[in-house]
Amino acid sequence: MIRAAVIGWPVSQSRSPLIHGHWLERFGIDGDYGRLPIVERIGAANTLWMENGELCADNTDGVGFIANLDDRAPDWAKTPDEALVLGAGGAAAAVVDALVERGFMVRIVNRTLSRAEALAARYPNRVSADVLSEANRYARTAGFIVNTTSLGMKGDGAVDLDMSVVPSDAVITDIVYVPLVTPFLAAAAARGLRTVDGLGMLLHQAVPGFTRWFGHRPTVTPELRALVEADL
Repeated sequence: MIRAAVIGWPVSQSRSPLIHGHWLERFGIDGDYGRLPIVERIGAANTLWMENGELCADNTDGVGFIANLDDRAPDWAKTPDEALVLGAGGAAAAVVDALVERGFMVRIVNRTLSRAEALAARYPNRVSADVLSEANRYARTAGFIVNTTSLGMKGDGAVDLDMSVVPSDAVITDIVYVPLVTPFLAAAAARGLRTVDGLGMLLHQAVPGFTRWFGHRPTVTPELRALVEADL
């Protein structure tokens, strides 16, 4: 049996076992994908595998982030402009990298300025940093805004952003997917802004990992999305 797992803390909320279990059944693979709750994290990697006797690591969040937007809002980056990223954690690192690749100038705002500055320093002249309390100032000119913090997850807090100042043609997304429509997305939708939920990022980021672990490249289908939505 081939075994794989999602690693992190906390990890009980993860629907990754449901996604990979669905594909294992679909391909008829004798495999198992579970949860490994541990406190220590390995950088910003979310995919580990053995190759020629060596432990390899990768981060598929950026791939999943972009694939979700391309799927749910195909023209979201038609005219790359200024993006506002809320948060500076491991997921934010993947998101910022993906946005820079798409041609955006990125502003990171985070509660701890030093962490945002450390992330921004990786991309001189393309990414800048400030404190989270300045989010409303930068939201006025942002064509794309993403919440990468855990605020809003399972009703835990809310993102303090005034949607009334956001440009009417901006695209708003949240990497939190429990609940599917977070307070952040609900506020944006109430303003009439285009929104993309975070579930698709979870689904698409799982594809490269499954391919490496089990040797088959799956696709994200409406059936899979419905399966995971039913479990939220």
